Order: sequence, then C-alpha cells, then structure tokens
Amino acid sequence: MTTAVRFARFNLVGGIGIGVQLATVALLVHGLGLGPVLATAAGVTAAVLNNFAWHVRWTWRDRMGPGVSRFAAFARFAGANGVVSLVASVAMMPLLVSAGIPAIPANLITITVCGVLNFWLGNRLVFAH
Repeated sequence: MTTAVRFARFNLVGGIGIGVQLATVALLVHGLGLGPVLATAAGVTAAVLNNFAWHVRWTWRDRMGPGVSRFAAFARFAGANGVVSLVASVAMMPLLVSAGIPAIPANLITITVCGVLNFWLGNRLVFAH
C-alpha cells in the first residue's frame, strides 16, 4: 500500500475519531456540565480507542499478520498517538478556552495540530514492518 493511500485511510479514520471525540466532549460539557479540559481528556481517550480499532482493521491491516500482537500494537499506539493527543490536547485546552475559544472549536484546533505527527508515529513506530 502506498503512503498516500495509507495517509488517506488514516485521515478517514481520524474523521470518525473527530466525531467520537467531539460528541463525547459535547455530551460531557453540555449534557453533564463537566469542565472542558476533563471532557477533552475523556473525548481523546474515546477517540484513541476508536481509531486504534479502525487502524488495525483497515489503515495498517497489511501489517497486522498472524504473528503480530494486537496488545503490543495497542500499547505502542497508546504510548505514541494516545500520549501525543492527550498531552497536547489537555495542555492546549486551557490556553484556547482562556482565549475565549469554545470547547468544540478548541478541540478541532488541537486535533489538527496532532494529526500529522500521529500519522508519522503510526507509520514508523506503532505499525512498523
């Protein structure tokens, strides 16, 4: 599979993950009154779980042969993509919210910042040959 095709798949999965993250944040902030930073941490966690499942089944399916441990792959994914997404999002949220940006647009900004780095980590570290 070419890098361009894999990147396109990564972004499609990421689009689904954005929906999962934003729906989780919206539910927790607007439905349950949770603060935007904590809601973002929960939203990122939900998106990481969702994205890993899809990346294993689709984006990097060709690298998930019979001898590959899904548990080890998830540990690498959580340690790389999950940490980048969670740390960057939680670090950026107080800055963005204090600048007057609402929780959902602030989340979109953090997702964009993390996207390219997460693809590189996924391709070179998490799902490496």
